[in-house]
Amino acid sequence: MKNVGEAPQEELATGERSTRNRVARSILDHGPSTVADLAGRLKLTQAAVRRHLDTLAHENVVEPREQRIYGARTRGRPAKVFALTDCGRDAFDQSYDKLAADALRWISERHGEGAVVEFARERIAAQAEVYRKAMDAAPPEQRTEALAKALTADGYAATARTAPVGEQLCQHHCPVAHVAEQYPQLCEAETEMFSALLGTHVQRLATIAHGDGVCTTFIPRNTPHASQTTDKASASKAGRNPA
Repeated sequence: MKNVGEAPQEELATGERSTRNRVARSILDHGPSTVADLAGRLKLTQAAVRRHLDTLAHENVVEPREQRIYGARTRGRPAKVFALTDCGRDAFDQSYDKLAADALRWISERHGEGAVVEFARERIAAQAEVYRKAMDAAPPEQRTEALAKALTADGYAATARTAPVGEQLCQHHCPVAHVAEQYPQLCEAETEMFSALLGTHVQRLATIAHGDGVCTTFIPRNTPHASQTTDKASASKAGRNPA
């Protein structure tokens, strides 16, 4: 039987997470901090602060550092301070999405929609060169899988799977999804890149930016391009052997 006044396990876990968030937020607001600093600001015991810092360090949110001493160094070892890691800092709102959207809005207003398209294509072109190298090193039947691995290395959490009449490239995360909601040119440029890299027409079936759970691109099985088929048919009718 639960003791009177005992908080449910879920409430305890929620309270622990809330306090850890306060610890991380205090470091964000005040910079690298000692256990004593955090205990004083948050009105917690130093033992409690250490426990939360251990968990945050295990989750790669904070890391211990040696405190920098400016001026004359006193006797004894400097106090250890805890600072946010890059991962921990990224967990807080950095307004990068707003900055990117504002920049694209400025480009659109000053130079027109065509400039946004040009920017999107130029941006994706640099990524395409890296992806192309990864794909060129793979056998033809594994090129889509190689593309998925290259995308994953860029933070897109991509996978490739077979489909009844081709393959599907699925991106389970999109680092620019919030900006792409306002500027679909980013998605369109990416689709064009996939088509160029794979040497075939591809079809975007879903995007995270439009509210779907996964960005899904359909890649048909390799077939001759329509222009090649037409040329062969014309050559046949003319009594010539197609090249």
